[in-house]
Amino acid sequence: MTCCPRPVRSFNPLLGWFGPFGEHAVNASWIAVQELEKLGLGDGVDLHVYEIPVEYQTVQRLIPALWKKHSPQLVVHVGVSGMATTVTLEKCGHNVGYKGLDNCRFCPGSQCCIEGGPECIDSIIDMDAVCKRVSTLGLDVTVTISKDAGRYLCDFTYYTSLYQSRGRSAFVHVPPLGKPYTAEQLGRALQAIIEEMLDVLEQSEGKINCQHEH
Repeated sequence: MTCCPRPVRSFNPLLGWFGPFGEHAVNASWIAVQELEKLGLGDGVDLHVYEIPVEYQTVQRLIPALWKKHSPQLVVHVGVSGMATTVTLEKCGHNVGYKGLDNCRFCPGSQCCIEGGPECIDSIIDMDAVCKRVSTLGLDVTVTISKDAGRYLCDFTYYTSLYQSRGRSAFVHVPPLGKPYTAEQLGRALQAIIEEMLDVLEQSEGKINCQHEH
């Protein structure tokens, strides 16, 4: 009987949050990320954090540049949804259907992220497994799953990142502050979610390495 040793965790995830837009003068995603930075993700995790402007053209330039600069194992995007009442894990990003104007009053003429790209790209992270595991931790925050990130800058950014990374991206939607969660609650939930994502990623890659060795 042989087994593959569990590797020591060493990750350099990249975390992207969105700036103000529309009615969200203070974006809850930024507040949640600030709380996460206070809590940290433990030893061996070198976290890079960036604000992503709510602008289609900036996203198209910024996402590839960040992947090239950091070559992260995983990118996690965090955005606010005015309709959300839970912390929501997005399973996939969509290529077409972008009609809303951004902060620059711009919208892609093609209404798509990547011309000729697949209609939908799934994250390699098993969001169902992450949701289930986080839900057993006893946090006072409800975590749910979604397959529709909204066809605005969140979805646009997610798809662009998934396309660039071949699926090595994730997206977390948080509700506005106080509706119903505090900044501290969102920060703890985000910490737990990303830790579980890294663990799921580590386990899945460990299995792949084992298969390659046999």
